[in-house]
Amino acid sequence: MAREEEGRPPGPAAEVSAGGGRPEPALLCWSGGKDSAMALHRLVHEGGRYTPVGLLTTVTEVYDRISMHGVRRSLLRRQARSLGLPVEEVVLSPHSSNEEYEALMEDVLVRWKRKGVNSVVFGDIFLEDIRKYREENLNKVGMRAVFPLWGQDTSALAEWFLASGFRAVVTCVDSRVLAGSFAGRYMDEAFFSDLPEGVDPCGENGEFHSFVVEGPIFRKPMVFTVGKTVLRDGFYFCDLLPA
Repeated sequence: MAREEEGRPPGPAAEVSAGGGRPEPALLCWSGGKDSAMALHRLVHEGGRYTPVGLLTTVTEVYDRISMHGVRRSLLRRQARSLGLPVEEVVLSPHSSNEEYEALMEDVLVRWKRKGVNSVVFGDIFLEDIRKYREENLNKVGMRAVFPLWGQDTSALAEWFLASGFRAVVTCVDSRVLAGSFAGRYMDEAFFSDLPEGVDPCGENGEFHSFVVEGPIFRKPMVFTVGKTVLRDGFYFCDLLPA
């Protein structure tokens, strides 16, 4: 896997480039995984237009873990401390409806808007329906969605992720497209080489999710051990245990 030049993101990111004025505060939609980490790094790398002031994460009650990624809340909070950013945790019920999700998110977003935050940054790359959904929900509260990675080649992004010094562990895989053995693996060159044909290198279609444990945006790496992998609701989840 050929690597991008260290620290150099693939392609332009006009949405986050400096506009000559004072940087705007922005909330970052944070999953703990590779895409949100790359989006944050891009804000820092390109700099100028936005300043991240907080992380916004959904957590599933009962499981007490990051929604879909299956990562323990305690590790999420360690990430936030290492980033030096406050984390806003939106707690959802298991199998929550869109109505529940949207109502809870709206309450949180309105509160941040009152603090002077008008933009929310997302790590989405190419799914048009997801982008439209996010933009429509933010428009309801008078906020703007920002997509620093939008339209980039996902193979190039995966290379940039490694070249920039990030390390991540796969915490969730869709059993319909990947074997359970992919859960718990580090996202390294061997991992990307082993992905079956048709699986997006960034897992943009939901093939897999990850947890970033080290990288240039963190003050220190996460300390953890890899636990058991379980199959639940069609997904393999690998448990990461705080150490």
